[in-house]
This record gives sequence, C-alpha cells and structure tokens, in this order.
Amino acid sequence: PTLGVSAPNESLLFVVTGPVGPYFPTGFKPISLLADTFHCRAFPGGMGAYKAGSNYGPTIYVNKMANAQGCQQVLWLYGEKKLVTEVGTMNVFMYLKNKKGGNELITPPLNGLILPGVTRQSVLDLARTWTDLTVSEREITMDELMEAHQENRLMEMFGAGTACIVCPIERIVYNGKSHNLATMNNGAPLTVRFHDTLVDIQFGRKPSTWTVEVA
Repeated sequence: PTLGVSAPNESLLFVVTGPVGPYFPTGFKPISLLADTFHCRAFPGGMGAYKAGSNYGPTIYVNKMANAQGCQQVLWLYGEKKLVTEVGTMNVFMYLKNKKGGNELITPPLNGLILPGVTRQSVLDLARTWTDLTVSEREITMDELMEAHQENRLMEMFGAGTACIVCPIERIVYNGKSHNLATMNNGAPLTVRFHDTLVDIQFGRKPSTWTVEVA
C-alpha cells in the first residue's frame, strides 16, 4: 500500500518448480575458471550467505570478464590470503592428497562468505558415509590450492549447486597464467560418483538415508 523503503509487515512467497536442462551449454562437461584477484563477491557482514539479488547482480560483470578469457565462471577469492570461496553461484570442492598422504575432500566453511547450499550439504553428508576419504570444512587459500596442483596432489575440483548438481573444473586462469588441472585425467571419478549417486536418489533409484527436519 506504500511506496518507500521500510521494513515490510507482510510478504508473499512464490515457489516455482519445473524441470531444467543442463545448467551450462556444454552439459556435464568440465568448465574453466577465472580466479579473480580484484573483485569481491562477498565480505563479512554482507549478503554472501543469502539467496538475495544483491548477492548475484554484481557478479554478472565479472563473469563477462571470465567469458572474454575463455572461462565459463569465476573462482571467487577473498582477502589478502586469497581464500577460495565459491565458483560463480556454486559451492566449490577440492579433492586432493594432503601432505600426510590421505585423500581429503575440502570445501570452505560457512563463515558468512559462503552460501549454505542444499547440494553442498548433500555432498558433505554423502561423502561422510564413504570410508575412502576424509571430509574437511576448512579455509583453503589459492596458494595452497596451487601448491597441491603443482605437486600433482590435486586430483579433482568441482562446483556443486541446485541446477548443475556437480560440475567438474578442468582449468583455472590465475594471474594471467592458465593452469590445466588433473580433474579429467581419469574421467573425474569422484565427481561422477557424486553426480550419479545424487541423481539416483532424486529419481528414487537409490534410497536416501537422510531425514529432513521441518521447523
């Protein structure tokens, strides 16, 4: 009933559902990323952890910059340490051999910069039922990621989101240099394992052992 800027007293929520095709024109194929060291997707106290328009609008320009360099998405970094945060509008996962020799699946923690995606949580919950890897929600810097890549310890890297489910990452452009990752060297077996298992659960081909609590 009014035109202005104020706190609303009521709201109308629309839930729109429907089938979707592949999120990227390439379908389930690896994508390339521009690791941006200048623009900031989110910051502490901001909107990075929410599904709000202000969390997405400012990223479109930077994504066009990525497209101009032959990349489909942006690898968002934060702060002087260049913390790895997200991939475009997806959560990001890195599967590597850590310095202790163990297989570790890493995703950034929910520290206010990260969207708490449902697919992100599904990947974490599923991975924790598998005994052949360790799951870590921890900070990882671009330096650590590049070190693992250069030492051939980075086995796979992928994004996770509602539309794409999981999406393998094969290349990163960082500081003007292109880095071809090992993700697809063996066909991205872990990424494919996540994809196939989650799709089988969605279509009822496999049972889900998870329960959903509704407040």
